[in-house]
Amino acid sequence: MANHVLLNSVEHSDLKIITTRSEKYGDNLWFSPTFVDEIRSVQAHYPIVFHKDQNSGQFTPVALFGFEQQENLFLESSKWCATYIPLSVQRMPFFIGRQDVTTDGGTEQQRVITLDIDSPRVSKTQGIELFLEYGGNSQYLEDIAAILETLHHGLQGNDNFVNALTSLNLLEPMTLDITLDNGANHQLVGFYTINEDALNSLSSDNIVQLHKAGYLQAAYLILASQVHFNDLVALKNKRVAQEE
Repeated sequence: MANHVLLNSVEHSDLKIITTRSEKYGDNLWFSPTFVDEIRSVQAHYPIVFHKDQNSGQFTPVALFGFEQQENLFLESSKWCATYIPLSVQRMPFFIGRQDVTTDGGTEQQRVITLDIDSPRVSKTQGIELFLEYGGNSQYLEDIAAILETLHHGLQGNDNFVNALTSLNLLEPMTLDITLDNGANHQLVGFYTINEDALNSLSSDNIVQLHKAGYLQAAYLILASQVHFNDLVALKNKRVAQEE
């Protein structure tokens, strides 16, 4: 279980972060959230589908890395075999927290950086420094702060994106049946995708509405990303062959 603490240069001055990509560092994710402004970069490498939270019923666009839990087919020999890694993965083990700050006008909440102090990426002997020797943030930490800010605003914007799609009945459940080279059958269920026929049948007013919001291109990019299911199957076949 994650143990989030408020990052500060006093208690954490000697900490480093291991950036190597590996299962042992928590990269065995089979999907990860993305957002509208990131979809162009993500769709160049991964299938994008929608995950529905079983408790809230909320949909989130996600980049898919495998066909089952804890399977990341892009991990190989301690490296991530794609030139773009989603920001929600890049930011690990950092998160955005909130802290009450008292000013003359009263108390308000401000966003702060928190660290999963129990993450296997956290080290005192190897990795990239968080703070400079004589004070101040390292460039790595500055980059992480920028990623977290982009991610915060991007994920917040997902609600409007999803609401626009669902209001037009553009999301539908998907099932993907695959047969591997060794004859094994797998089925991917539980995710949603964009109904291409429904998207292509929208009225001109609805199309303009999606376009002005910046969602029309994102919707078509998500559809285009489905070609990468073939890449996932190829990676799965390669992984299975290596294990046999």
